[in-house]
Amino acid sequence: MPKTQRKSVEMEKKIASRGLALEVFRKRVKTVSDAAEFIDSVGFCVLFPVKNVPLPSLYYAVSHRTSARWDKFAQLIWAWKDELPKKRRAFYGKFFKGRGTFLSLQSLEYLLATHESAIPADRAEDFYDAGRISRDALEIWQALARHGPLPTLELRHACKMETQPGNKRFKKAMLELQALLIVTHSGARQETDSWASNRFALVSRAFPKQAAEARILSPETARAALAAKYRSLYPSTAPAQFARLFGWTKAQALSALEL
Repeated sequence: MPKTQRKSVEMEKKIASRGLALEVFRKRVKTVSDAAEFIDSVGFCVLFPVKNVPLPSLYYAVSHRTSARWDKFAQLIWAWKDELPKKRRAFYGKFFKGRGTFLSLQSLEYLLATHESAIPADRAEDFYDAGRISRDALEIWQALARHGPLPTLELRHACKMETQPGNKRFKKAMLELQALLIVTHSGARQETDSWASNRFALVSRAFPKQAAEARILSPETARAALAAKYRSLYPSTAPAQFARLFGWTKAQALSALEL
């Protein structure tokens, strides 16, 4: 057997030992359209591989390398993280474990339903009054509701978080909002001479169809669909792993697997 073919077989065995569906991972992603198809196939993936986070990564799909580095593949997917959500082909934000995450539009519906966060832009006060978000997160939400999508520096200015301590508060609050799927990454804008700034938008406005569908789904039905999707990639996943990854209780994970 040729050396290159042996390496390919060994990689497939390694993937299979982790319980991954091989057909999803055999084809190397080469274009942004390929990337959108990959995200739709897997349902959810991280931008770069994350240790102890059992999810597919777009970096692996592009490079077929199990460890990431800043190379031509990384530069490619770095551009796609702006392009895909801007074109509404996928959700991108810091969702799983606070890391860059892509969600297919179908998975976005289900996750919005499980978090019960598919609510209109003007309902921010309800979330705050229920103790689900901090005051800083409320201010960011309301600023995006008033002004529409904004790049980072403009959004910080609108929320009066321009200082260094304010930037720390901003980052913490943004993680809150992305973890609840309230805010999504929506492209980038060059605000300074260095890196382009992230541009943010409210999920309810960026993905209105998915938000509307999520409102009529029960959290139980959505959890069952997510569990089935994840199990199609990782068949031997234990309920405790579902619970840790998705932020569910063990009882919710068990119920999702039984439905």
